[in-house]
Amino acid sequence: MTSTTTHSLAIAAKGLHKAYGDKTVLDGIDLAVPAGTVFSLLGPNGAGKTTAVKILSTLITADAGDLHVGGHDLAVAPQAVRAAIGVTGQFSAVDGLITGEENMLLMADLHHLSRSEGRRTAAELLERFDLVEAAKKPASSYSGGMKRRLDLAMTLVGGPRIIFLDEPTTGLDPRSRHNMWQIIRELVSDGVTVFLTTQYLEEADELADRIAVLNDGKIAAEGTADELKRLIPGGHVRLRFTDPAAYQSAAVALREVTRDDEALALTVPSGGSQRELRSILDWLDSAGIEADELTVHTPDLDDVFFALTGSTDTADVPAQSKETVR
Repeated sequence: MTSTTTHSLAIAAKGLHKAYGDKTVLDGIDLAVPAGTVFSLLGPNGAGKTTAVKILSTLITADAGDLHVGGHDLAVAPQAVRAAIGVTGQFSAVDGLITGEENMLLMADLHHLSRSEGRRTAAELLERFDLVEAAKKPASSYSGGMKRRLDLAMTLVGGPRIIFLDEPTTGLDPRSRHNMWQIIRELVSDGVTVFLTTQYLEEADELADRIAVLNDGKIAAEGTADELKRLIPGGHVRLRFTDPAAYQSAAVALREVTRDDEALALTVPSGGSQRELRSILDWLDSAGIEADELTVHTPDLDDVFFALTGSTDTADVPAQSKETVR
């Protein structure tokens, strides 16, 4: 937990515990989410991410823990919590048998908005989410990205200041995913707090102010993306050669290298800084050696995830911190 006081946090959990029979899903975890930020909970499938969302959004009860959402104690005032939050899951709540507009108006009725206020709110949100042209069409005709936007628009009808997004872009194509990211950024710029679970490490890297990695019911690590990346060693430069003689000469000239004789490649430990790269290149130049390919690898969230969870159970992620120079 951070030193931020409970009163200045949108979400605060101490000792959150949940078990089903002899299976412990959440083993006394602590969470602290400042208002107006994006907090991302990462973890392998089955790690307990959705269970945490269900507890904090009052859908199920915890076995133990001091839990506050929107300044309200979940154990004492669950109704007040429900009034302050919105929830969008990985499975859409959209009714495909009615139009997008009718979905919005139904949600307005559930929030007890007057007819005029409901129509105004629906119209504003349909425009904001670029759904005006499709508003009169059955939601079953919408693409996956459109349904996800409508789902989030429905969540916003009640004006929640805290939104739980449980894997909101699962199954979306890259363009739709990026569109959803922009919507989330705009919400946060308006002061909304977002609690995000995701299986896309790139998504957490792009959006989250802070990230917690959940594994075996415990928080394995928490921090900014950069702080988490610094936890993991393994940065290196990989030099590949086509000329065996140049490869052998480089192996002799460079210190602390790992050889791959079959690929004619050398791995040199490095943090990837400009100074370190220049030092390696200067060393090669002084020996009259030229590499055919140079690849820099600095630890990314993939590395963090695998190191902390020992899992390969996550979606494929573009490794943005890997760069190849030819």
